Amino acid sequence: MSQSSLSLPKIVIQDLWRHKVMVLLAILVLFNAIAVVLTADKTRKLTSKWDVLQQSQDRYDIEWRNLLLEEQSLSEHSRVTRIATKQLDMVRPMPKEEIIIRTK
Repeated sequence: MSQSSLSLPKIVIQDLWRHKVMVLLAILVLFNAIAVVLTADKTRKLTSKWDVLQQSQDRYDIEWRNLLLEEQSLSEHSRVTRIATKQLDMVRPMPKEEIIIRTK
């Protein structure tokens, strides 16, 4: 009995050596499975990050549009005229007070 248990590892190694192509294919399949899992995980993480970046871009686009609207409303001619007359006490000059400068 003890002799057969000692020869068992030797028999297993000989059997593996005889079927080395099958062992190599099994190892390659195992590495391929690990690569698929790692690739799927990385793809999932990148997709999640892309979604977050898309949401940020949408928020910035909305903020940009709001700032453009605010800029347009603050630069309206009637508003500028109203602030100039009320807060800065500015008046439109009379035509006789206007000086026209011509350039050559």
